[in-house]
Amino acid sequence: MHFGRWVFGILAAVLLTGCITPPTPPRIKRNNPGAKPDTGPFWWGISSSAFQTEDRGEKPGSPNYFKTDWDLFAEAGRVPPKGDDATFSWSQFDKDLEALKKIGVNHYRFGVEWARIEPHPGQYNEAALRRYVDFARKLKAAGIEPVVTLWHFTFPDWMVVKGKPGRSRWLSPYYRERWPLFVDKVTRAMSPYVRTYVPQNEPNGDLALGYISSVWPPGMFLDFNMHARALTQSTWGFREAAKIIKQNRKDALVMAVVALPYWIRTFWDPTSAYYNFMQRINFAHLDRTYDVCDLIGFNYYYTEYADFTALLALKARRGRNYSLLGWVIQPHSLYKQINIVAKRYGKPIVITENGIATSRDIKRVRYLFNHMLEVKEAMADGADVRGYFVWTLVDNYEWHHGYKAPFGLSRMDPVTKRRLLRPSALFYKGLISTSEESSMLDEISSQPELPQGFIER
Repeated sequence: MHFGRWVFGILAAVLLTGCITPPTPPRIKRNNPGAKPDTGPFWWGISSSAFQTEDRGEKPGSPNYFKTDWDLFAEAGRVPPKGDDATFSWSQFDKDLEALKKIGVNHYRFGVEWARIEPHPGQYNEAALRRYVDFARKLKAAGIEPVVTLWHFTFPDWMVVKGKPGRSRWLSPYYRERWPLFVDKVTRAMSPYVRTYVPQNEPNGDLALGYISSVWPPGMFLDFNMHARALTQSTWGFREAAKIIKQNRKDALVMAVVALPYWIRTFWDPTSAYYNFMQRINFAHLDRTYDVCDLIGFNYYYTEYADFTALLALKARRGRNYSLLGWVIQPHSLYKQINIVAKRYGKPIVITENGIATSRDIKRVRYLFNHMLEVKEAMADGADVRGYFVWTLVDNYEWHHGYKAPFGLSRMDPVTKRRLLRPSALFYKGLISTSEESSMLDEISSQPELPQGFIER
């Protein structure tokens, strides 16, 4: 989900190379406005992922028992274990649906777990696939449009060769064989209920954290060669998925979802090499896949300073302008990033994740309001923004942070498993419900006056 500040060793790369050039924007043919997809009313949504929320739902020894590369990474002690229960979104999806209906969103982005559907190469769990289809059917019946993510950071464990990262995950010999078959199977089954698909969630972040900073699987440190190979495989997989999605539903929408923190140049990066490198991390994957996308979705959480001092200061950051993880809160950077993406690709935009890890919900309300205000300003200035999704519905497993980063609009009751809505969820509900009678732009502008200092620009 989130990346950037743990790319340890970039300073060393800067010192060795002296200068890294920024990524050259692709040459694009500006779309005829009439050719842009009709996406209906503004998308008010919430995003989630399968691995972070689902209980396993299978007992060891079952033919459908599965593990992912993240399970293996946790078993090796590299990240906190998720456990088999998470927030029970597999066995008790109706609890999620109940909360979504209370909040009033019109879109919900959820993921399917490849390993669950294909626990062994070529062996499919048909019941699991039918259950995912049922999730989409129930959402549609509730008036909530499902947006399905086909890959959200995790690979089946059979795509990992212990001790051989060059033959694992993106680089597994199974990848080109099994990925198109998986995409075809899922999108055929989902086609009656799902129009919008995300082939991959934040592939740029996964590649950076997995092959450069060693924080994520496969845990490689400054392996730029392997990073480049994995990038090639990932972009191939994205483009292949986009083709299959369109074959299986003619009116389908393909949406990119990449991580785009906003980077600021600093005195400590005199050649801009660090800054340029992080811009390459931001845009290299999207530059290779934007042309097969109907919508450009991106996740924005924070702004960061492009120099090594930010890495040193991260854990010490506290206060109003930082999240619980030390991420810099600077809402106006979202406005800037929207305009950068609009100019670079010329396609409709969706903010597919925006949220904050905090134990103080008033801080979450402030964060969401200020960022929505920047979306409103970007739209008023001409940006074609079609939707906004909050991350996330319920506090869950946050990758290498484990369960220490509460992002949810709700928390789970440990006994009943119900989602207990926070005031931030009610704030979001109020904004959505009143916006049905006015435009998104008008609604945010007409919100009641907030306490002094609430809007931080």
